[in-house]
Amino acid sequence: MNVRVVLPSQLQGYTDGLREVPAEGATPGEVLADLDRRFPGLRFRVIDEQDRVRRHILLFVDRERTEDLDRPLVEGTVITLVGALSGG
Repeated sequence: MNVRVVLPSQLQGYTDGLREVPAEGATPGEVLADLDRRFPGLRFRVIDEQDRVRRHILLFVDRERTEDLDRPLVEGTVITLVGALSGG
């Protein structure tokens, strides 16, 4: 299944500066695994050791926020990753 992934600036270093990349997968988890095969280290910046979306990353599937890495995707889905801001 072909999807498009939009990346925040803090992850573009893994993709040689690309803001959008195509990916394959039937779920967000599979898409992130595909991206990690092509861009090693990217998945670890999005998913923690417990296989959950990291607190500082927001994951959207077609503009709907989700943390469900097993959510079924449809052809042409757009996954958007957003780096959450924090301060203190």
